[in-house]
Amino acid sequence: MTTHQTSQTMKPATAAKKLGVYLQATPAEFQEGVVTRAELTALQADPPAWLRDLRRDGPHPRPVVASKLGVSIAGLARGGITEALTTEQIDALKQDDPEWLRQERSVQVDVRKEAARVKELHKEQQEKRQNQAR
Repeated sequence: MTTHQTSQTMKPATAAKKLGVYLQATPAEFQEGVVTRAELTALQADPPAWLRDLRRDGPHPRPVVASKLGVSIAGLARGGITEALTTEQIDALKQDDPEWLRQERSVQVDVRKEAARVKELHKEQQEKRQNQAR
């Protein structure tokens, strides 16, 4: 008896998300087809020119824009940024350093501090429970 193994496929939107690129900026054949797990791995290992260009110049999806600006996706929305941005546009925003961007970066710093505090608290509580169990 032989086994027939099918390859896993994903929608182009999922593949674009995993590659960190804006789907609408990808080539038509990428947008219209399906991507196998093997194809995704190949794209990650040896990206073609279009993928390298998109990663370098954009337009970038909102999660990438948020990361490059040091803010959350919600912070982008509060700042009025709802579309994909190019690297040039992101650099211009950094250069201009508008008030909303400074505010959202400050919020992000506070969120990270709080997350670290909560993580440390959980770690201490876990250690306390382990010591009580002994």
